[in-house]
Amino acid sequence: MSDAILEIEGLTKRFGTMVANDGVDLRVRPGEVVGLLGHNGAGKTTLISQVVGLLRPDSGSIRVVGVDAVANAATARRCVALQSQAQAPLDGMTPGQAIEIAGQLRGMSRTAARAAVQSLADELDIRDWIKRRALPDGRGISGGVRRLTSFAMAAVAPVPLIILDEPTNDVDAGRRRRLWNTVRRLADTGAGVLLVTHNIAEAEHVMDEIVVLDRGRVVAAGSTSRLRGGDGEELRLELSLPPDGEDPSESLDPPVTFGRRARTGRRVLLTLAASDAGEAAVWATRLRAAGDIEAYTLAPMTLEDAYLAATADVDAALTDGEPAHV
Repeated sequence: MSDAILEIEGLTKRFGTMVANDGVDLRVRPGEVVGLLGHNGAGKTTLISQVVGLLRPDSGSIRVVGVDAVANAATARRCVALQSQAQAPLDGMTPGQAIEIAGQLRGMSRTAARAAVQSLADELDIRDWIKRRALPDGRGISGGVRRLTSFAMAAVAPVPLIILDEPTNDVDAGRRRRLWNTVRRLADTGAGVLLVTHNIAEAEHVMDEIVVLDRGRVVAAGSTSRLRGGDGEELRLELSLPPDGEDPSESLDPPVTFGRRARTGRRVLLTLAASDAGEAAVWATRLRAAGDIEAYTLAPMTLEDAYLAATADVDAALTDGEPAHV
């Protein structure tokens, strides 16, 4: 029997002719933070909606702590705490009241819920706002505090699976760090966490496994160290192009073979073997002297680099004639 808290196999969801999820496999085990990454429209929110029973898959299976979440959605949902991408409706309540109510709905006693509120207020540094009332039109408390309150509502009571959809939106840098530390604590105390985020660089240190979606498909999956080349055998060469500059790796016959390439605006990311670092640096230095690039950096791969390269590979394949997904 699988030890996974969340186990998704072959999940497929269509909306008419558009494919939102295309045979997705994903697992979250106790003590793990699994990052679900992908561009807007990659199918992340659709997947989450199926896990919590808001949508029914066309095919495939979802099991939450061994329960068939499609056939027994209500039972499975009791094992899941969700922070959605939308702000929680807090108007008329204080953050403390909202977090306490969420705890009691999860089966906590009033005393335990109030103690958890105080603990989270300190952990997330929101004690100054915990008794302020949220008012309509965003008044009373800021968007960042509302977002932290939504996170605390998901984190207040122990549950097997916590799903966080862009938890740091609108949150300032200092409190984002506190939130990531709390995410790590939740996993370290036994919960499984499925984390959807665009803030890859900040979240990298809390994630154990990564699943990258692009156009509904899993295009990369594995540990953070494996995806970013943790064996030290792969490096990143980033070229900064002049305005309207061409990618020199395609037009100027580089002396080394690049594994993957991705271009975003005037930034070109290339991956290469560590053994080719010297030749690549000489080549890039010549490009800069000739004015073909403005600058370059050569460094170990980051998780964001690996993500951009994986999704760029899919873009290239689609250009060669594969059908598009949403």
